[in-house]
Amino acid sequence: MSIIKAENIKLVYSAGTAFEKTALSDVSFEIEKGEFIGIIGHTGSGKSTLVQLLNGLLRPTEGRIYLEGKDIWEEPKKIRNVRFKVGMVFQYPEYQLFEETVYKDIAFGPGNMGLDDKETDKRVREAASFTGLREDQLDCSPFELSGGEKRRAAIAGVIAMDPDVLILDEPTAGLDPLGREALLSRIADYHKNKKNTVILVSHSMEDIAKIADRILVMSQGKNVMFDSTRNVFSKGNELEKIGLRVPQITKIMMLLKEKGIGTDTSVITVEEGLRNIVSILSDNKKG
Repeated sequence: MSIIKAENIKLVYSAGTAFEKTALSDVSFEIEKGEFIGIIGHTGSGKSTLVQLLNGLLRPTEGRIYLEGKDIWEEPKKIRNVRFKVGMVFQYPEYQLFEETVYKDIAFGPGNMGLDDKETDKRVREAASFTGLREDQLDCSPFELSGGEKRRAAIAGVIAMDPDVLILDEPTAGLDPLGREALLSRIADYHKNKKNTVILVSHSMEDIAKIADRILVMSQGKNVMFDSTRNVFSKGNELEKIGLRVPQITKIMMLLKEKGIGTDTSVITVEEGLRNIVSILSDNKKG
């Protein structure tokens, strides 16, 4: 069942002025309920603009966006309700923390939804748990947390609204490798447990390869590919033409193949690559 559908979307900034710029043109796709979607593209390709359209922060100049079969702009006065169903985590969301305590920050969204104290408390604690925050940290000022913990608190504030669709725009930007890995693991666990649709925008091909079911590739304001993760990364030459690359492990396997080693060039994660190389070494020993 389709949860989000974009139909011939076009977005023009400053239309009719000397600063007119077309950010998106003729973008169409459908996302099924419960999918984990990755969105990739070089800087300026339209990724962030696109996801802001999906939850009604921007309105398309042309075309329609449907949420569960309904045009989200059919009733403009109710667009706020769309934002509760399609939660948005921006780049560096920790800069949006402002309450006295972590608890109050996470509770801000559910409170705006009109939920009672009991339900709000349940959601705050569940969201904190999903993102890896400890109970004792809920009473702390968010500004006492580390950088990674602030990021998790900000994400928890969106998760606490229990959106049908969770959009994360470069959620690991600026984190060290351990922090990035930990946060991605939490996001994967959230998707596995909640079964909600997740859309992840990232510059990291490795992150996307590990976690996404399908990938939407953006280039110059258009979606140029939308396919399974493995199929997208099998098109290395096409990706390179638009300034992207395959995951590093895939590139290594391709180079080994060129050297006459029988590696599997469809590999997209380090774990797959290791298994393939171990298998080749084992076969060579037997031979």
